[in-house]
Amino acid sequence: MTDTYAVPTATGLPDHADLLDATRAVREVFPATPQQVWPLLGQDLGATVWVKHENHTPLGAFKARSAVVFFDRLARSGPLPRGVVSATRGNHGQALAYAAGRHRIPATVVVPHGNSREKNDAMRALGAELIEHGDDFQESLDHAVRLADERGIMLAPNFHPWIIAGAGTYALELLSAVPDLEVVYVPIGLGSGVCGMLAAKAALAHPVEVVGVVSAGATAYADSIAAGELVSTPVTTTLADGMACRTPRADALALIRDGVSRLVTVTDDEVSAAMRLLFRSTHNVAEGAAAASTAAAVQERARNADRTVGVVVTGGNVDTDVYAAQLGRTVDGA
Repeated sequence: MTDTYAVPTATGLPDHADLLDATRAVREVFPATPQQVWPLLGQDLGATVWVKHENHTPLGAFKARSAVVFFDRLARSGPLPRGVVSATRGNHGQALAYAAGRHRIPATVVVPHGNSREKNDAMRALGAELIEHGDDFQESLDHAVRLADERGIMLAPNFHPWIIAGAGTYALELLSAVPDLEVVYVPIGLGSGVCGMLAAKAALAHPVEVVGVVSAGATAYADSIAAGELVSTPVTTTLADGMACRTPRADALALIRDGVSRLVTVTDDEVSAAMRLLFRSTHNVAEGAAAASTAAAVQERARNADRTVGVVVTGGNVDTDVYAAQLGRTVDGA
């Protein structure tokens, strides 16, 4: 057993300077993603709807931003680790392999058994060593912790202020482009995406109402806020794998509890309908977790009548057979 390479310490939400520095790092690798109003989607939701297209990053998900920023700051903080390991359901692992590879650092990712085949293939194609272990994300994470200790490499975090800063760059783009945005819906997995939105809101003093979205099959954050303490909840979602968090993080929970106006819970059926709606009205592919924000906006259609609404399509990495099955459904005529 060897000493694990420790992640540099950082705390709290990134400020405006942090987000600008993170934006610089991202721009060195890829351009801003679009935010766009789609009239057909607006007709369905009875509002002006801005879609933030994080499915348009080079990796098809917002996680690319966080990994680029994390390794940029790691490179500036001291000697780089000889290797990194982390757990993922897919998008974080792709981003880890991508950003680590740019710095010539070997990356290992641990995924649960039965994980997305196409995401697994993408991680391998990006150079990651892929290990299948456990029945859910938490068991994969526990194994990643052991591997970091055994190999003496860095456990790359899924949640960290540098990770939030990277995620916050998408939110900074959206809120800067749409100063009159009234409400924005953000899916919650482990929490970096919604915390990035909270950071950008604070940095710009933007009045937008931030609404967090959780899966009805992964209610750990909602249950923890209701209980006033950390609560682990079994994960049952089969479609929103990017939101499949069983055990919340205390630091993420505190930021979400204090920052979001409320949480909306969406079912897999609602997510499926939102995937079809997004394709029909924008011809964009959204994975389950990415469609959750739109599902929440559909659920709150009456509340948002004639308002300016934002939905974050966090990624488009969904297996072909899964997506085809959702497009082929006709639940409620959708």
